[in-house]
Amino acid sequence: MFDVFYIGHKPNQFAHERKVTSIEEAQKLSRTRYFWIIHYLCDYSDFDFLWEPKPWEAHQRHVYASQWNKDSGTWLCPKNGWDETQYHAGMIAYRKPSKDNWDNTEVDGFDYSWHPDPTEPPYIYRFGTQWQKTGGPVYTVPGAVNIKYVAENRVNKTSIDEYWDNLDYEGFDYSWHPDLTDGPHIYQFGTQWQKTGGPRYAMPGATVVKYVRENRITKTTIDNNWIIPDGVELEGFDYTWHPDATEPAYDYQFGTQWQKTGGPLYKIEGATATKYVTQERVKSISVTKDVYLIDHGNLETETVKKQLESKGLTVKKVARFISSYKGTLQRILSREEHDYVWVCSSVCDYSKFDFSWHPELWQGTMLHVFPSSGEKFGDTFLVNTPTFNDRITRAELLEWYDTIHFVDGIDVPRWPMPVVHTDGNSIVDAVKEHTFLEPLTLFADRPVDKTPVVPLWREKTRTIVPFSTGNSVVVVPRDAKTVVLNELYDYPYIDKTYSNKLVDTPLDIVFISNGEKNAEKNWEHLQRITRNVPNRLVRVDGIQGRLAAYKAASAASNTPWAFNVFAKLHVDENFDWSWQPDRMQKNKHYIFHAYNPLVDVEYGYASIIAYHKGLVAQHEGKGLDFTLDQEHEVVPIRSGITYYEDDKHTAWRSAFREAIKLHKWVLESNDMEFKYRLKKWCTSNGTETGDWSARGAKDGIEYYEEVNGDFDALKLSYDWEFLNSKFKEKYGDI
Repeated sequence: MFDVFYIGHKPNQFAHERKVTSIEEAQKLSRTRYFWIIHYLCDYSDFDFLWEPKPWEAHQRHVYASQWNKDSGTWLCPKNGWDETQYHAGMIAYRKPSKDNWDNTEVDGFDYSWHPDPTEPPYIYRFGTQWQKTGGPVYTVPGAVNIKYVAENRVNKTSIDEYWDNLDYEGFDYSWHPDLTDGPHIYQFGTQWQKTGGPRYAMPGATVVKYVRENRITKTTIDNNWIIPDGVELEGFDYTWHPDATEPAYDYQFGTQWQKTGGPLYKIEGATATKYVTQERVKSISVTKDVYLIDHGNLETETVKKQLESKGLTVKKVARFISSYKGTLQRILSREEHDYVWVCSSVCDYSKFDFSWHPELWQGTMLHVFPSSGEKFGDTFLVNTPTFNDRITRAELLEWYDTIHFVDGIDVPRWPMPVVHTDGNSIVDAVKEHTFLEPLTLFADRPVDKTPVVPLWREKTRTIVPFSTGNSVVVVPRDAKTVVLNELYDYPYIDKTYSNKLVDTPLDIVFISNGEKNAEKNWEHLQRITRNVPNRLVRVDGIQGRLAAYKAASAASNTPWAFNVFAKLHVDENFDWSWQPDRMQKNKHYIFHAYNPLVDVEYGYASIIAYHKGLVAQHEGKGLDFTLDQEHEVVPIRSGITYYEDDKHTAWRSAFREAIKLHKWVLESNDMEFKYRLKKWCTSNGTETGDWSARGAKDGIEYYEEVNGDFDALKLSYDWEFLNSKFKEKYGDI
């Protein structure tokens, strides 16, 4: 065993330890490689003095911890000195209690074995209680002037000071005391509700109040200040609530699950203002159980009635909807005597609606409107009937009612609209043939997830709503049924806000050729400019006869309409292939414009035509013009440039046929536009083909006059053999 020395007091635990006055003295007196320095307050009964450092730790001083700090005063030191210190926490030299340096050694339960870390500067160490950082014993290191607060080893204070104003609160821990470093205060304790309401701890001379967050009392008494309204559940609300004593006099208004009002009122005598409290809420039951049900004629009316009754409501009347909500509400509520009634509609699903809703107190006389599937102008109303009957006569429209409240955040879903499945053609006949049971019906050529919600308040708000690019998906109100004759535009109220919501299937493009001079060039051009569009492109070639060619092109299309592109047309690179026909009109053909440079005129001649597949299939080709013989519409968009003058025969032949039609229309209508076009056809541009085109136009007019407009004779102009013979008759074999 190594030599053992002590400095100061004798430990009285070993027979052989020697007293020294310094470490240096111990080094000189030591007869072993290492020597121990021990402390008189350590208990070494379980300490291992046979411990020896490893060879590579021989140059270190080894310091052993106590239960409080890293240095218990127990060291193992090399006789020849050291240049490092190693602290050991694994082998503890436990300190024994001592009264040295303590100012108070009479505190029960306090562990006086505590000692400071000798490596720290000298401090006055203050110990606290379970309440504060002060209040326990003080350990003073000789020469110390600075204070340090110790977090561990606190005192559990049980005594009660004399500064309390009231010791009658059950469950309150009166052992509390203030921090000695705090100035003199009047300490106010609170309740579970407020910072006031508990006892006060007043230090001598204190005038300033300080509010204590911890150690609150639990108030269980109920004050006599409560006013309880009808229509709320009394259970569940904690009436032990009280106001903060430092606040001015208020009437405290509590709310419900719906509003900041509607719950109990805590009334203070002399209060002139109201304060809204959110700490507690009551559950509203209902402002009324009476309900009127408006029947819109739909199939769900009886289901809605059962829904309302299952929620404990009394359905006083089921009344038909007539024209508008304003008129219907006036009619059914004119003799109602209750303050409040619900008005519900058969178009809504009330399975999840909470009829306990109520307005704010200041909104009591308003007309409350609940949205339907997100639509602000909804179909569910909470009505204060005395006010409504007094004011509604002064409002021309229900929207203009002077105290209307559109409720936010509570939605009543409508039942799904009935759906009429269409085939992508005009929906006019489908609307005319449909039997409307519901106020609104969806006409669609595909499944639709979400549709616009059309307000039903009056006829003008019950609009037709298209929401696809070609109007193949449309919401139609029942009101339109008796108005629509030829097109949905016969109905005056149409909302096109959503007209681009869905994209209709792009129309097929059909290229029609039959040996034209520029056919291949124009076909290659069309293929190039449509390379990146979603439209399907097909070609019909070599079909003899105009009627047969049109029918073959129609048969080649998979869409209800198709863009027919004739081989003579050089299509404009910017032509809009996303264009769609209007399904809200009758099925018809759509004629685009094309520029004719030989005649210097632009209209529908040889342009793109969006032919309707069904109409083409029915066409018998008995008129002078295939397209104009059926329902049609002109779309004033240039589709390209037409080059019809392959040679002098083609130029003459094309002009001959076109002039016959134009001359006929001029005679029938005296239309200035037809006159202008005919004049342009009869005028040469100075080129050879221009001369032959002008001749053909003039010869066509001459032929019309020769046959006196006889239809059968004019119809011969459809036949190329006839035209060739007519040319040869007039000009020989040129």
